[in-house]
Amino acid sequence: MPEIWLNYGITDVVLDIRAENLEQKIDSDGKILDDSSINEKLGTLDLSRPIELVVLHNSKSVQKIIASLFSLCEQKSKPFPKILTDKKILNLVKSGLPEGSSINEFDDENISNSNLVFLAEMEFDGLFGYETISTRLIKKFGQESMLLAYAKRNGNLPVPGQYSESLNEAKNFSNNFEIQGIELVANSQGIIDFSIGHPSETLSSTKILESHSIKDVDSQKTMIVSTGKDASNDTLGKALSSLWNCSSAIKKDGLGILVAECKGGLGSDAIQQFIEDRLTLDQLRNPIKYISGMEDLLFLSEVQKNFQIGLISILPEFYTKKLDIISIPGMKYSMDYILKTQGTRQKVVVVTDGARLLLR
Repeated sequence: MPEIWLNYGITDVVLDIRAENLEQKIDSDGKILDDSSINEKLGTLDLSRPIELVVLHNSKSVQKIIASLFSLCEQKSKPFPKILTDKKILNLVKSGLPEGSSINEFDDENISNSNLVFLAEMEFDGLFGYETISTRLIKKFGQESMLLAYAKRNGNLPVPGQYSESLNEAKNFSNNFEIQGIELVANSQGIIDFSIGHPSETLSSTKILESHSIKDVDSQKTMIVSTGKDASNDTLGKALSSLWNCSSAIKKDGLGILVAECKGGLGSDAIQQFIEDRLTLDQLRNPIKYISGMEDLLFLSEVQKNFQIGLISILPEFYTKKLDIISIPGMKYSMDYILKTQGTRQKVVVVTDGARLLLR
């Protein structure tokens, strides 16, 4: 019996699956940058001026860049950068920081400070096509611009891996600020590449992500999808992106099971309002104001017309029922559910790094 370990929050859980039920295990790949290559690329940053490093999310690759940057500053006798991050992930980021570093909450609504360097890892996104520093900034600071980006979406189904009109809106938004970015392309093993520059320029890393992350597969009846890292499954809103990345490879009337702890809850105002009966699906078509997570609620309602969605998480069943999602109480129950509902000979595709893979 093959053992497959899938990320679930800060830990990994095992999926016990018989060899005869395993169709394929799909993981990300790509050559990992060694320390000297990382240091060489980081050397292009201007360390002569003060740097305020804004960590937009936490991952091993993000921590690796921070540690390498601190090491470089030490070698060149330059002051360490100030670390800033969102209150929700402050303790997580803090726990991975090198000695001698300090961290503060990033709550500044003014992002025109030219000392700011935003650090994040690129992924795919259902609305924009790609999740980049620019899209993270427009989501966080550009409420009105987000309404425009949402209005320019390409239909009502997710479009991961497509360079969309919505992405151009995010690029235009970030162009308003004199800031820098470090945009990472990574996989489950480490950093594949990264670019440094204005966030509108580091968007070019989408080509690197594409070249390593797009996998052509046959349509599948059943799929188990892990996001691949804690930062991508701390909320349901974030975790759904991994399902969108695989949705075009799941057959009509098939089943997609998402493995996502969701310890941060729903992470989406729109999904919260829908569960509380304060937002209807009809209101998602042409809204007069943007509500965070609106696109994922829309995609969820459309994707469910094609296949069923199951979820392994700690979310209350009350939430999943409202969203018409099958609640599965734990990893060991996932195969039981599949074999019971789809037959003992059902073949299953297992995706181990869903946030950084795109199945076609």
